[in-house]
Amino acid sequence: MANLPLTPPVFHILLALADEERHGYGIMQDVARQTNNALQLGPGTLYGCLKRMLAAKMVEESCERPDPALDDQRRRYYRMTPLGRRALTAEARRLAAAVTAAKARRLFDRPKAGVTEGA
Repeated sequence: MANLPLTPPVFHILLALADEERHGYGIMQDVARQTNNALQLGPGTLYGCLKRMLAAKMVEESCERPDPALDDQRRRYYRMTPLGRRALTAEARRLAAAVTAAKARRLFDRPKAGVTEGA
């Protein structure tokens, strides 16, 4: 697939859209939750990625809106396209293979760099 490997922000944006449509702020919140706040997308990164993902046909804007009484009409909602789902699945498989290779080399069993055993 031409879009691989995905950047971490694109991967996590697609992951946020895997189960439901979301607006920008909802995507930012879900990405932070997915990564235990290790990746916090700012508006510039989020909307820059979404613009490229729209152009690449990985996501699309949704015409559907939740109950107007519960939502702001100015919000734009996004959903993953079939191409986006294929890219997300391929990237998840690629990352799983990388983790498997790291485990085979016992990378997770080694002490952290700069830390001596028994310390």
